[in-house]
Amino acid sequence: MNLSYDKINKPVFIPAIISIFTLLLFAFIAPEIASNSFNFIQAKITANGSWFYVLTVAIILGFVIYLGVSKFGAIKLGPDHSTPDYSMATWLSMLFAAGMGIGLMFFGVAEPVMHYLAPPTAEVNSLAAIKEAMKVTFFHWGLHAWAIYAIVALILAYFSYRHGLPLTLRSALHPIIGDRIYGWPGHLVDIFAVVGTVFGVATSLGLGASQVNAGLNYLFSIEVNESNQLLIMLGITLLASISVATGLDKGIKFLSELNMGLAILLMLLIFIVGPTIFLLQAYIQNIGSYLSDIVSNTFNLFAYEKKSWIGGWTIFYWGWWLAWAPFVGLFIAKISKGRTIREFIIGVLLVPTAFTLLWMTIFGNSALYQITEVGFSRLAEMVNSNAAVGLFVFIESLPWSTALTSLSIVMIVIFFVTSCDSGAMVIDMLSSNGSSNTPVWQRLFWAICVGSLAAALTMVGGLEALQTMTIASALPFSFVLLAACYGLAKALRIESAKQVSLSLSSTSSQIQNENDNWQARLDNILSTPGKDNVDRFIKSTVLTAFKKIQEQLDVSDIEASIAKGEHGLTLSVKHGDEHDFCYRVQKKQHCQPDFSNDEQSNTYYRAEVHLAEGGQDYDIMGWTEQAVINDIIDQYEKHLHFLHLLRD
Repeated sequence: MNLSYDKINKPVFIPAIISIFTLLLFAFIAPEIASNSFNFIQAKITANGSWFYVLTVAIILGFVIYLGVSKFGAIKLGPDHSTPDYSMATWLSMLFAAGMGIGLMFFGVAEPVMHYLAPPTAEVNSLAAIKEAMKVTFFHWGLHAWAIYAIVALILAYFSYRHGLPLTLRSALHPIIGDRIYGWPGHLVDIFAVVGTVFGVATSLGLGASQVNAGLNYLFSIEVNESNQLLIMLGITLLASISVATGLDKGIKFLSELNMGLAILLMLLIFIVGPTIFLLQAYIQNIGSYLSDIVSNTFNLFAYEKKSWIGGWTIFYWGWWLAWAPFVGLFIAKISKGRTIREFIIGVLLVPTAFTLLWMTIFGNSALYQITEVGFSRLAEMVNSNAAVGLFVFIESLPWSTALTSLSIVMIVIFFVTSCDSGAMVIDMLSSNGSSNTPVWQRLFWAICVGSLAAALTMVGGLEALQTMTIASALPFSFVLLAACYGLAKALRIESAKQVSLSLSSTSSQIQNENDNWQARLDNILSTPGKDNVDRFIKSTVLTAFKKIQEQLDVSDIEASIAKGEHGLTLSVKHGDEHDFCYRVQKKQHCQPDFSNDEQSNTYYRAEVHLAEGGQDYDIMGWTEQAVINDIIDQYEKHLHFLHLLRD
């Protein structure tokens, strides 16, 4: 294997590796001290900073909803001419698998039962406790969680695909600190993201191995012990390594689609064999209860009741979602190029939330039904003693229990594999300046690193300590995220001004020239020229027009340059610290229309205009030199108006 190190960003890679192994050594040598230290930090954050977590998540949710319904929703995450890389079904499958798929397998049964046994305000084992258990579960797994993922992904995708910045966490701070993101401040942000993601995925893998072990124990009586859990982690790491080596469009995509299909199948089977009508009624009522109380629950800190419950549940969840946001957000950003902000928010916020809440209703309400109506009290006892076995004990009471348990184990394994391989890909991008075109060995290194850390932490009992550390890291990240939200709002204001300027009616004539007759213009519109014709047009007419504009700008002491590219020509006009003007004519291949008489070729070419924002979807092939000059001036006039709007 040819080891090429030119992709690695050493100022991020080396300090991140040192930090990871220093923390691992701390947890290995002194697990009790590590656990006590991180628990102390987490307790202090919960006691003194819970209000800040709650306020931060509330601001994020409100901001995401505002962006979805505002005029900014039409802006694309990429150039204006870009299209999504993945179908809607594939996209949703991939973001769901990376986002919280494994959490639903673990907590779908366990959390509603735990809230029922120890509700925040209702009487234990009461009807009110059942309702509150589902309402609280919905609250923890609903819009707030996905809003955190959505805003991080949106910020990264916007600045990377729209403004050409690296697809790493540092780019979120560009509106605040400018090009300093390429120096040590940017390196620190990416180091923080690498370390947090490595330990987040490793602790999740280590803790989740116990659930797989519990399922295998139920099916095959395989003993629940550390050795078997290490073997499970080894198997998952091996599968993740194979997946990450094949790349995003093969391994990760295939596994995500497979697991989404299996998740829907399992949910439908539970729905069919369970109390079907009751579940339909419960889902509607749960949604109504969730939405009706969402504002009060969002800001509820139990300040008057003096309850510690919020620290063990809501603040834990908010910290966990925030800690995972760099990993999940970057992965979602990676697969979301070409979608509008509105389409993105609907896809990341509303669709997964609706599916998540349906899942929680089918599994959670079915489990509570088994306990309260059927009298299956052992389920409550087992969840209370070991939440990892909750799903399997619940399935035990249903028809086809062996088949359902087997399907669940397969899903859990695949969910862990997709978390591990997507995590390795994200970590690799963070340590490689946002590049995804890295040598295979780099991706394999991070996949093996995550698996090895999980195994090492399991052996020394340091998993819970590092999990606590990961959640505590959400506090400094919250400040970074709020600053990035401000930066995004600032950048979108500029986008809005640009759109206003582009919609401005120009005073310049947009007809080709006075001597052109309408028959000639119609013939030009209906023509389907070949590649050579378009090349000649760009190299002659367009180039001449560019040179004349450049000469005139030179007279006014305005710097302009002409650049030749593989597919066309670009005229750039410099404006100092303000936004430069870019006008590019680019040839693009298209399929022949049905009315074409050209039987020798199935394709034709257009000379399309691109601005800094991307393709404008109009063709200037066949225009006269004067018409091209007029169009450049029209677009330049709009650009100057855009700069004027920014100065006001």
